[in-house]
Amino acid sequence: MTAPTTATDVNQPSLEHAPPTGRRMSWPVLLLVIAGALALTSIVRLVTGADGITNVSQMSTALQLAVPIGLAGLGGLWAERAGVVNIGLEGMMILGTWFGAWAGFQWGPWTGVLVGIIGGCLGGLLHAVVTVTFNVNHIVSGVAINILALGATRYLAPLAFEGHQGGSAKQSPAVDSLGHFTVPGLSDGLSDLNDKGWFFVSDVAGLLGGLVTNVSWLTLIAIALIPATWWILWRTAFGLRLRSCGENPIAAESLGVNVYKYKYLAVIISGGLAGLGGVFLSIVANPFYLEGQTSGRGYIGLAAMIFGNWMPGGLAIGAGLFGYTDSLNLRGGSANVHALLLLGALLLVIGAIWLVIRKKYVQAVITLVIGILVWAWYAATNEVPNQVVSATPYVVTLVVLALSAQRLRMPKADGMPYRKGQGK
Repeated sequence: MTAPTTATDVNQPSLEHAPPTGRRMSWPVLLLVIAGALALTSIVRLVTGADGITNVSQMSTALQLAVPIGLAGLGGLWAERAGVVNIGLEGMMILGTWFGAWAGFQWGPWTGVLVGIIGGCLGGLLHAVVTVTFNVNHIVSGVAINILALGATRYLAPLAFEGHQGGSAKQSPAVDSLGHFTVPGLSDGLSDLNDKGWFFVSDVAGLLGGLVTNVSWLTLIAIALIPATWWILWRTAFGLRLRSCGENPIAAESLGVNVYKYKYLAVIISGGLAGLGGVFLSIVANPFYLEGQTSGRGYIGLAAMIFGNWMPGGLAIGAGLFGYTDSLNLRGGSANVHALLLLGALLLVIGAIWLVIRKKYVQAVITLVIGILVWAWYAATNEVPNQVVSATPYVVTLVVLALSAQRLRMPKADGMPYRKGQGK
């Protein structure tokens, strides 16, 4: 039987209209929620005097830190939409950092980008061979790739970098910049408006200013990959076939879809995107490879994907959130995190009120008590320890996943073993 060419060929209702575990938020409601959160943040800024939580520099740094997380999450989305769990994103990012820097310092940064993507693809190919062809447990394979990537790059780094100027056993020579751009006029105008300190307006200006000030060209490519992924996976026959492999591979095979081929393609693309995230770290965020550079961002990217309910838009919001909390380590960390304790307390109180409206009284009381404790922590201190600042991105990751767990819907066949012809 020939492969399907239209959306109706592969049981479209089960893919396009799969029932979520909760009500999906519409775009107007989502924008209203974002505006409300920004207004609440503005109130906290005015009360605490922590202007750094929404200034242009903070938002620009948050964007830079969100990009590798988002790319890793996007890689996870491609793999899991085809039914393959990819815990190996961290290892594929590591391969991207090493290969990108190795090629970049010798033949230029754009060559480094290409070679870094290829390095990530190699990790994805290995994961596909082990999980798809040999049907090894996906988690075991992913962990093994992470360990293998770390060991391989640690072994290769001294061989490739020692003897070159600026190189060592743990660091590559410097890579030339890919270049940055700033939108003239608009960037300065938004920065000036942000400096006014006005309620809400200045905070919006800070957010938008971070998107048009000192932005890398690779950041633009990464942002463009979000809608591109949505269009390919949800608006093309190729994407429909790929997603059918993650929902019901037996049914897809019965309709002529080469399930192995689509799983292989998805996991290799997944590795390439994670590798691109690694390239960003070793060429844009820092102009060199450094051992341990990924710092668990592959795992946080996976968390962003889960937070986004396996959808590109939600993934982007999650990556932005985690990137913002990560940026607190670099700019005004202790003061800004202390101010955000007040924001967290207010959000918990609002959450408790919402739970009361939904008649979930026990959860509401627990949420309210936690909110009061967080407020007491804020009121009793003037700053938070540096250890808390460093742990903030990971704590936020766990909290967000815990709060969003009830509305998640993963692909039905995600992580499930599949053998060709098993439905016969």
